Amino acid sequence: MANLYTIGVALFAAIGTLLFGFDTGIATTTIAHQSWIDYMGRPSDGLTGAVVAVYIAGEAAGALTQTFLGDRLGRIGFMQMMCLAVTVGTIIQTASVNMGMFLAGRVLAGYAVGGMVGTVPIYLSEIAAPQQRGLIGGISGCGIAFGTMLSNWVGFACGYAPYGATQWRLPLGIQIPWGVVLFVGLATFMPDSPRQLIRNGKPERAREQFARIRRDLRDAEEVADEFALMQAQIEYEMAREIKSYKEIWRLYRHRVLVSVAVQTMTSLTGVNVIQYYQTRLYKSLGIDAHAILALAAVYGTVSFVANCVTTRWLTDQWGRRKMILAGLGASC
Repeated sequence: MANLYTIGVALFAAIGTLLFGFDTGIATTTIAHQSWIDYMGRPSDGLTGAVVAVYIAGEAAGALTQTFLGDRLGRIGFMQMMCLAVTVGTIIQTASVNMGMFLAGRVLAGYAVGGMVGTVPIYLSEIAAPQQRGLIGGISGCGIAFGTMLSNWVGFACGYAPYGATQWRLPLGIQIPWGVVLFVGLATFMPDSPRQLIRNGKPERAREQFARIRRDLRDAEEVADEFALMQAQIEYEMAREIKSYKEIWRLYRHRVLVSVAVQTMTSLTGVNVIQYYQTRLYKSLGIDAHAILALAAVYGTVSFVANCVTTRWLTDQWGRRKMILAGLGASC
């Protein structure tokens, strides 16, 4: 039986990955608007590429920060910090009066969403029941795809606005409220991770949050039994916790190599290059401005639909390995 409460929490938490998808996708349409190009002083190809490069650099820094602060601040606390950073970053982008200011906003927003996109899947996996982990975890990916699709359609719609800053400032400004909404939700009704609370020596608080999350369990006895199993597992893992990257490499070399290979091969498919620079590619083919933005929107829509279908009907049912192989094969 589906735990509708957990699914609702996951959908709300996916605002964090939606921000990633939207802020990533909005660059695609922003750099295609002639009004943005003229306003920013007709930046060179290198400077236009920096719009993407500094964002990705910020993402990397945010993800690295998550590895150091994510456990210390807790999932909720860390995501709240990233909400503040992404809100400031999107405000700076929207209010930009020159390229330097725009790039500063990009790198700050990239930092925030990099930390967010590294935290949300962990948070979702920690609150999900074992039999729902693929579905709940996959919602974070759907959030990214939905954000990308939304940004593409917003950019397309704003292409019909009169020539001027509204064409690109309005899409950028639409991002601003989402960080605030997520921050408020995290501060009020979002449950904390029971697993992390146990790791931080707060078993009673963890028990309370576990009972709140696992509403699919039938009675208090079943809640207590499953919580005891989870607590025993975590305590077992903590007693054998690995303290260094050297030790990870020594003990789990095969797993590390598999993880690196999957991430690398996914990037080498060219998905990021296509996403960021597809509008420039279409322009080089002689396609008119509105058709360029429409093609980007269709690309984002197909991605979102495919993501939702695979998350709902394939992730838990078909298996992760088969899905990765099928996805990489189809992209060839």
